[in-house]
Amino acid sequence: MPTHEAPHIGHLVKAELARQERTVAWLARKLHCSRQNVYHLFECQWVNTEILSQLCDILGCNFFKVYSDYWESRRV
Repeated sequence: MPTHEAPHIGHLVKAELARQERTVAWLARKLHCSRQNVYHLFECQWVNTEILSQLCDILGCNFFKVYSDYWESRRV
């Protein structure tokens, strides 16, 4: 069975935010939290589905698919 590293959601969110040329302050406003919380999010490998859903909506990116693809790749 192939070994694949699990996705790190914080790194993916940070990369997507940069790709969209958005700021941490912008994301914090959208999430109704502090910038410090967003920086903490960047360090998290896993987040709960409610937060993940909010991130998908805000950034227009399907992070659930990233996890789905990861789990499917482990089954091969």
